[in-house]
Amino acid sequence: MKKILAIQGSPRGERSHSRRLLDHFLQALAAEQRDSDISRREVGRIVLPPVTEGWVAAAFHDPRERSEAMRAELALSDELVDELLATDRLVIAAPMYNFGVPSGVKAWIDQIVRIGRTFDFTPEDPASQYKPRVLGKRGLIITTRGDRGYGPDGANARLNHADTHLRDVLGLIGITDVEVVAVENDEFGGMAFEASYAMAQRRLAELAMDF
Repeated sequence: MKKILAIQGSPRGERSHSRRLLDHFLQALAAEQRDSDISRREVGRIVLPPVTEGWVAAAFHDPRERSEAMRAELALSDELVDELLATDRLVIAAPMYNFGVPSGVKAWIDQIVRIGRTFDFTPEDPASQYKPRVLGKRGLIITTRGDRGYGPDGANARLNHADTHLRDVLGLIGITDVEVVAVENDEFGGMAFEASYAMAQRRLAELAMDF
């Protein structure tokens, strides 16, 4: 049985295109793979706490010597990391905001990128490489963009710090098999948006059969 974790990153509700595409994909996935276990984590419409000085101090402290206060600082992070480690497939649905990801998605990233939990690194040895600990998983990013040309080789590709950032972060912790399904022309609407949306729907329907 595959365990699928869906991160819902849009701060909008029923008006969110990325949220609606995620719903369609998960419904198709449940129909195609009836034994899958799908769970959702809302990060767009709730406020995840930002990383604090206490959080950083606790995360870099020897786990065997953490105080109760330190463990409390990391309690939510531990919950989110455990949830990620337990899943086989990760889906992140989020729009591009100001060329990057929404604040809720960034807060989630900061909570799950943890030295000693999702990657290893020896600060005392600058020559050492980051060693990912989240291995054997597959990822999918469902994103929407107001303008056009943010895909690879597009006119605005250099301004895309949204799904490109997500791919880099996921790669750091070990999730390198990641596909991006994007909808563009959201702000323009019309036929260009409808064609992009329909293309994304078709690709997600294909992915639902073997994701």
